[in-house]
Amino acid sequence: MQRLILQELLAWKASENRKPLILKGARQVGKTWILKKFGSEHFKKCIYLNFEASGVLQGLFEPDFDLKRILSTIEIVSGISVDENTLLIFDEIQEAPKGLTALKYFYENAPEYFVVAAGSFLGISLQQNHAFPVGKVDFLFLYPLSFEEFLLNSGEELLHRHLREGNVSIIRPFHEKLISLLRAYYFTGGMPEVLDAWLKKRDVKQVRALQQKILLGYENDFGKYAPAADVPKIRQVWVSVIRQLAKENRKFTYSELKKGARAQEFETSIQWLVNAGLVYKCHRISKPAIPLKSYAEPDAFKLYLLDVGLLNAMAGIDAQTLLLKNQVLKEYKGAMTEQFVCQVLREKYELFYWSSERGNAELDFLIQKESSVIPIEVKAEENLKAKSLAVYAEKFKPEEAIRLSMSFFREQDWMRNMPLYAAFLV
Repeated sequence: MQRLILQELLAWKASENRKPLILKGARQVGKTWILKKFGSEHFKKCIYLNFEASGVLQGLFEPDFDLKRILSTIEIVSGISVDENTLLIFDEIQEAPKGLTALKYFYENAPEYFVVAAGSFLGISLQQNHAFPVGKVDFLFLYPLSFEEFLLNSGEELLHRHLREGNVSIIRPFHEKLISLLRAYYFTGGMPEVLDAWLKKRDVKQVRALQQKILLGYENDFGKYAPAADVPKIRQVWVSVIRQLAKENRKFTYSELKKGARAQEFETSIQWLVNAGLVYKCHRISKPAIPLKSYAEPDAFKLYLLDVGLLNAMAGIDAQTLLLKNQVLKEYKGAMTEQFVCQVLREKYELFYWSSERGNAELDFLIQKESSVIPIEVKAEENLKAKSLAVYAEKFKPEEAIRLSMSFFREQDWMRNMPLYAAFLV
């Protein structure tokens, strides 16, 4: 399976200022697989150590940070000698006390070694670890496979290449085919196990069964890894995401959780899901100015799931409704499309949204690109009316504006229309 993050891993390997690398990402997005592939294909030797599965490894860093002792123990456990052509993979490193702190000593005392740390709940551990080696590590984040990767793994390398190169005249005859591929991605999403099953058998029942298994696994994780007092509230937030997005106003409201619910009661639970990589938080901004983050409103936000396929599985949307052009979805269709665009853009940008003071216009996403703020309106089908974008443009006069829809590429005086399947070009 092709993963674009491999190029970033190769760039890390080649960097003169390389530090130990932390690969973050939710459970089951393929962290272990890509690191093993990276090690086997680009290093003479690769040592994979799972700290969750070994009591010996869990105590590896507790006596001290003597790297000679640590490396000798690793050699005994793995049966492989460690040298400068070896990739060391520390999986589930959060299970080892002082494991994250140990990365500092690899950076300071043995920078010649290639060390990558990963873990399903690293995002949570990083928040709790007061001895985290700030400035001593590099970071990468692995998401579910993107639509771009879906094309590559579906045998559509040429279509992908021409999209990347902006060859609009070549792409035009394949517009409907790309829309069909996008609908398939709405159904499968990008969880590696799910997508692998789809590419091999095209079995919709198997896909849904795998998605439900992943969702059940996440819910079981709440009880295993979250503080016991927070588990019921985490579940409430988790199951409410569908309802929140299906509303016409997709702003997260605590009253959807229970009558009289307040922010202070649930904010820790929401942050747990964010840190675990299971939801993405998109804040409303009061003013579209640089830097966008400084104008974010802490109490006004939307929540998106990590994967569009899992969102549709959680909602119980029938496969044929997604795979075929269908009007039954109504308002949910817009939520699903926003979820997809969020997945595409969050890999490169921190996302925000804007709404007018009167509430008569809401812009789906704002991104900061260098010194510009770019407004983006999302349309689920071919609707070319951009009311909210027009309101925003009249008020703030952006240099660039983008509308994503099922329509083909089109340039207007003040706006670019791009098809949803090309959202990764933004």
